[in-house]
Amino acid sequence: MTIHAQALLFDNDGTLVSSLESVRRCWTRWAEEFGITAEDFARVELHGRTAVAIAADLLPADVVPAAVARIEALEVEDVPNGGAALLPGTRDLLDALPADRWAVVTSATRRLAEARLAHAGILPKTLVVAEDVTRGKPDPEPYLLAARQLGVDPADCVVFEDAPAGLQAGRAAGMITVALATTHQAHELDADLVVSDLSALSALVSDGGVEISARA
Repeated sequence: MTIHAQALLFDNDGTLVSSLESVRRCWTRWAEEFGITAEDFARVELHGRTAVAIAADLLPADVVPAAVARIEALEVEDVPNGGAALLPGTRDLLDALPADRWAVVTSATRRLAEARLAHAGILPKTLVVAEDVTRGKPDPEPYLLAARQLGVDPADCVVFEDAPAGLQAGRAAGMITVALATTHQAHELDADLVVSDLSALSALVSDGGVEISARA
């Protein structure tokens, strides 16, 4: 399968970098600190959602701001402990792209996103984070904002995601979706193309845009 696009929009955690163990480690500690039972914690989807949305599912509204600040601090502190390791194919694919052809669109806060990206050596020209939008994934707002910032029609964008919420956001934005089976099983991912990770893809850049192909 070959996909033609003007811009590539990447989720970060689970797409460009691996943060899954850090997320589990930090959120488990966070849940214990805030007295959340294992049963209640297990029913909430963590990956691909903002900390505000997760905390709001589990805690009273007046506690949410402090809880969000605490999980941000825990995750930022954990970055050097394996919280932002490059996933296969990330470096090669990003290095093949002009800076104005791609963006990172993450549900993380700016402080956390910048810490993980810097640790992994990724410096996007365009970065959309939780504070930039009113409604996070699975709402299309984050991806639509990235398209506007790049000056590209949403229909000419490709979204790269590992989480169902992010893929839903990409579809709702009218974009082509590519799912990476890095944190979920392939059968759990609804996308135009499903691959193991970014190493399964190659990019050819021309004046007409970017051609993304699945390696044989």
